[in-house]
Amino acid sequence: MISGKNIVIVGLQSWDISIGSNCKNIALELSKYNRVLYVNRAPDRISMLRSRGDNKVQNAVKSLRGEINDLQQVTPQLWTLAPRTVLESVNWIPFNGLFDFFNRINNQRIAREINKATAQLGFGEIVLFNDNDFFRGFYLAEMLNNVTASIYYIRDNLTSQAYFQKHGKRLETKLMQKSTLVAANSAWLADYGRQHNPSSFDIGQGCDFDNLPEDGLNSVPEDIAALKKPLIGYVGALISTRLDIAVLEHIATNRPDWNIVLVGPEDDRFLNSRLHDLPNIHFTGSKPPAQLPGYIAAFDVCINPQVVNDMTIGNYPRKIDEYLAMGKPVVATSTATMQLFASYVNLCNNKEAYIVEIENALAHPDAKATSKERRDFALTHTWNNSVLQLSRHYHTLNN
Repeated sequence: MISGKNIVIVGLQSWDISIGSNCKNIALELSKYNRVLYVNRAPDRISMLRSRGDNKVQNAVKSLRGEINDLQQVTPQLWTLAPRTVLESVNWIPFNGLFDFFNRINNQRIAREINKATAQLGFGEIVLFNDNDFFRGFYLAEMLNNVTASIYYIRDNLTSQAYFQKHGKRLETKLMQKSTLVAANSAWLADYGRQHNPSSFDIGQGCDFDNLPEDGLNSVPEDIAALKKPLIGYVGALISTRLDIAVLEHIATNRPDWNIVLVGPEDDRFLNSRLHDLPNIHFTGSKPPAQLPGYIAAFDVCINPQVVNDMTIGNYPRKIDEYLAMGKPVVATSTATMQLFASYVNLCNNKEAYIVEIENALAHPDAKATSKERRDFALTHTWNNSVLQLSRHYHTLNN
């Protein structure tokens, strides 16, 4: 295990993010053996204007104004930093040279705040862990004081997104090339990383089981208690670039006797979709993490109707582990990563298959595996195991 180090973590997600976060889970695991500084996402000028009501932006502004401490202790060995700086909004710039000029300035502003914090905490030599942030973290290995190793963590093929088309591929490639190692949460992403850095490894995926009940749950959440069985459910963010609206519509229209429950925040396409007009689809909105097991326990079958595209083809859907850890039958879209679950999950290649596989799961819930086998398999996917894999590769490269 990596131990006795000073680790600075930067990435795309602030500590106060409302959804599950690989980066936060890894930070917590690393902090059991190391001192960790987790750097929140610094606001840029456009986000401060467009997202003024967002809790994360509001907290960043409070730090900027000195209304809250920028450096806060979470656990005995873990601190968060809300950088007291505002970044330039640069992604719109079409010219590489001009973009790089302003992106370097942004990195300098972040590095200045981090260096002040690490000095205050008495950090000496630093290991830099970058969670998928190839813009704001591009120059940090050179700008931070006493960096001895840099780890680039890739959990999504972000360069496939339209937002990153101008500069993402170019910068991510270069960042992987100059990193000490690239850690990925799937074999597909590790193969992608290996195209640019031979020291690229699949470290697997963990799952947060803190809210998992020991003896099951008997009470159904009030907002779905009156719904007629069977309940077909999904828990997670409802994002149209990741979830297939057409599959959900196909299931609902072809099986009006099934009630489909979708638990999580919606993006604009979901909010404006025809799904809201279907009487057997029920949106609950966001729920606190502690309440999610109650919904999963109430579902007869859990689903993950993932869109297959360049962004999702290699990602690891952590919700599959959350479903299986509750012992539930699961029906999901077949992808390269989902082959890991083929012995425990009913996999689908099209919307028609979803009807067939949900019917199979309802009629024969233990045909693939028993509830205990599903649970036992999921519980092997711990953050401790993932960080142990990271540590093994780190020590191999640094000994």
